[in-house]
Amino acid sequence: MSRTVSDHILERLRAWEVEYVFAYPGDGINGLLAAWGRAGDNPRFIQARHEEMAAFEAVGYAKFSGRLGVCAATSGPGAIHLLNGLYDAKLDHVPVVAIVGQTARSAMGGSYQQEVDLLTLYKDVASDFREMVTVPEQLPNVLDRAIRTALARRTVTAVIIPSDVQQLDYAPPEHAFKMVPSSLGRPHYAATPSDEDLLRAADVLNAGERAAILVGQGARGARQEVMAIADRLNAGVAKALLGKDALDDELPCVTGSIGLLGTRPSYELMRDCDTLLVIGSSFPYTQFLPQFGQARGVQIDIDPHMVGLRYPFEVNLVGDARETLSRLLPMLTARQDNGWREKIEQDTARWWEVMRRRAAVEADPINPEYVVHVLDDMLPENVVLASDSGSAANWYARHLRLRGTMRGSLSGTLATMGPGVPYAIGAKFAHGDRPAIALVGDGAMQMNGMAELITIVKYWQEWEDPRLVVAVLNNQDLNQVTWEMRAMEGAPQFLPSQAIPDIAYADFARLIGLDGLRIETPQDVPGAWQAALASDRPCVLDFVTDPAVPPIPPHATLDQIEAAATAVLKGDSDRAAMVRQGFRAKVQEFLPGRRRSSPPRARDQR
Repeated sequence: MSRTVSDHILERLRAWEVEYVFAYPGDGINGLLAAWGRAGDNPRFIQARHEEMAAFEAVGYAKFSGRLGVCAATSGPGAIHLLNGLYDAKLDHVPVVAIVGQTARSAMGGSYQQEVDLLTLYKDVASDFREMVTVPEQLPNVLDRAIRTALARRTVTAVIIPSDVQQLDYAPPEHAFKMVPSSLGRPHYAATPSDEDLLRAADVLNAGERAAILVGQGARGARQEVMAIADRLNAGVAKALLGKDALDDELPCVTGSIGLLGTRPSYELMRDCDTLLVIGSSFPYTQFLPQFGQARGVQIDIDPHMVGLRYPFEVNLVGDARETLSRLLPMLTARQDNGWREKIEQDTARWWEVMRRRAAVEADPINPEYVVHVLDDMLPENVVLASDSGSAANWYARHLRLRGTMRGSLSGTLATMGPGVPYAIGAKFAHGDRPAIALVGDGAMQMNGMAELITIVKYWQEWEDPRLVVAVLNNQDLNQVTWEMRAMEGAPQFLPSQAIPDIAYADFARLIGLDGLRIETPQDVPGAWQAALASDRPCVLDFVTDPAVPPIPPHATLDQIEAAATAVLKGDSDRAAMVRQGFRAKVQEFLPGRRRSSPPRARDQR
């Protein structure tokens, strides 16, 4: 039997060592589906419930494996549905290739069923490379370039294949004019700056007295080098959310996350420093960085297109974080004065004590901060965490201390709703021997998380470690937007847009063959986490939480407090509880308490 274009595509994916393609079927890729049958489902076709979820699963797989994510969808609506997940990959610099069908060539331009101008539609999301295959000889070059570009530039690329082309006999490019051959393989390299640029950076860093370091996901492979630099400069280290797992939170000088979802020590670190070193991060919110002119800055990034952003840096170093820091370290002078570092460590220890007290604030019925704070002591050493967007991301950012081999991520730049559960599914295909946890709000769970529980049912028994815990913070409110309305607009909660129904998430989980528990009292929270992490199958925890617990930002101003008070005066449906919880939570920052080098931990519960 002759090989078709579809057969060759799957063969080429195998040659690139692609193990999984996250997808949903449709007649626009029938040729590919038939080839999958002939190939013995290699690479594995992982069936999501929706194309957007397939894209999110490819993103989660790529984020947690460090490898290429691949997704596939049919023409027209299928290709359209992929877009949100693909934008998530693009904005978070994750390598993903989308393979999408198209109507037959003979129908193009005829306003045919499901005919969409995909080259135009994908022009932005796959701006680095998108191509439609119209003759077999275009392969393997088109697919190779899509894969190599996605990996090299950490971005999204797209290969569009009309349905009739999928079924043509494959013919390789010939040794002839206007034929483009190709080859496999991605070379590995570690770019480093010149000695001259490194000396300039060292001059800036040596001149300061109060150094701050900000790390992102690009610093994940340079933990020891980051800490060596921090110790040499007596610096504090803050983390962008995408870099939450780049450095241990238990290190005394690590101040935690930065930004609206960040910590007070990180905010003060940036507010008071005179020197800033940014490593592998494109953190976008300049208002959380030092005042312009206050601090001298150095940036390190492997992507030359991403340096010089966000802050007026004096020196921009293009290079691999680990290699660059290794060469920079001998050029730095050790700080003798420990006062700055000691203050950072004291403030950080104080912050974790504040978090403990905020989690202990009584709520009706359960404080969501308590739910996540309890989990912190129970996290398995090799856990993979996925947080959804919304108020759940606040508690993920502030209450979970990642350490060792723990991994965690969320939709950092797009901040879209809905990736929590599919990220965790992608993580399980990347690391089937590790437990995974998804923290999601009830809005995200209703949007798409419940349907993806069916995907979990389909595949969980093939994972070496069956544990995948989906924790739903069920407050019957689209809570993050509610608080944004209160704080930014001074507007009361608008119930027609914000109130959502109370769904029996745990019952649904049990109905389809998973474990599930509904938790309605704080006394039952620890036991629920223990049961889920000891279960022999994936488990849904339905925590009924109080929507009035505010995600107060680390820099909360009087104006924002006044705006929230205005919402109360305008008749917010939740005004009494909102005021009570807001002030009770905020006051925890000012209560007296012992300063500690590290926060108290109930290690016997881990």
